[in-house]
Amino acid sequence: MYDELRHLLLIVEHGTFTEAARHAHLSQPALSASVRRLEEAFGARLLHRGRGGARLTAAGEALLPRARASLAALEDGQRAVAEVMDLRAGEVRLGAGTTAATYLLPPVLARYRQRHPGIRYFLRETTATEGLAALERGELDMAVVTAEGHEPWYTDELVLVAAPGAKVRRGPFVTLLPGGTTRALLDAHFPDADVVMELGSLSAVKGNVRAGIGVALISRYAVVNDLRERRLVRLRDRRTPIRRPMMLAHRGVERLPPAVAALRELLLSPEGTEHLRGRR
Repeated sequence: MYDELRHLLLIVEHGTFTEAARHAHLSQPALSASVRRLEEAFGARLLHRGRGGARLTAAGEALLPRARASLAALEDGQRAVAEVMDLRAGEVRLGAGTTAATYLLPPVLARYRQRHPGIRYFLRETTATEGLAALERGELDMAVVTAEGHEPWYTDELVLVAAPGAKVRRGPFVTLLPGGTTRALLDAHFPDADVVMELGSLSAVKGNVRAGIGVALISRYAVVNDLRERRLVRLRDRRTPIRRPMMLAHRGVERLPPAVAALRELLLSPEGTEHLRGRR
């Protein structure tokens, strides 16, 4: 019905079927057939055709402003779809654990934002279980998780660290709250750990370890600068490093919106882990 409405507006604009047909690049019989289809669809005559040209009937007058609004809305929709497909507009809803959200993802997201400034993205810090549940409910488009069965992205390593010269080489432990992968790996590999602090952020964990309060099992990527600048030292332990795969979870590549698909491609490209490889 899009073409039929457009033809009606051309007739109203130009006043005759002849001129409207010329602007529509149609023959007059084809234009007349288009008007008949429209009149049949609405069950009313929309135009009077006479020697002086064509004019709207009362039904046509009633339809005219709505026809204009409908065509404008369709054209807006076409532009919106084109912007999304060209990555000039759209949204990405991403979930990730503490380490990924704090250290692994920001450089990639910054690069993505530079390439596609019109895309709005939303990052939610979650556990793997929470991220997969939010993905299933449709609240997220993609999640970085440590659960098996998804697309491999990056293999993180957890190491044991302490403050230089601290007399806490084997504990007590400063760690994250229960529920996340880091804490689960600590509980699994250090079942007898004396946990004296449970904190909500990696920055808080590192700050207390640097103060000499205890040791921490933490992502090596998260402490690269601390180790280089000797604010922390790595402790040798037969149980470390502990490798944990970071996976990209989603509902299927073919179901990803264009903006999310572009982020996935960037994450899986050499650029998506270049900053991680460079800080080993």
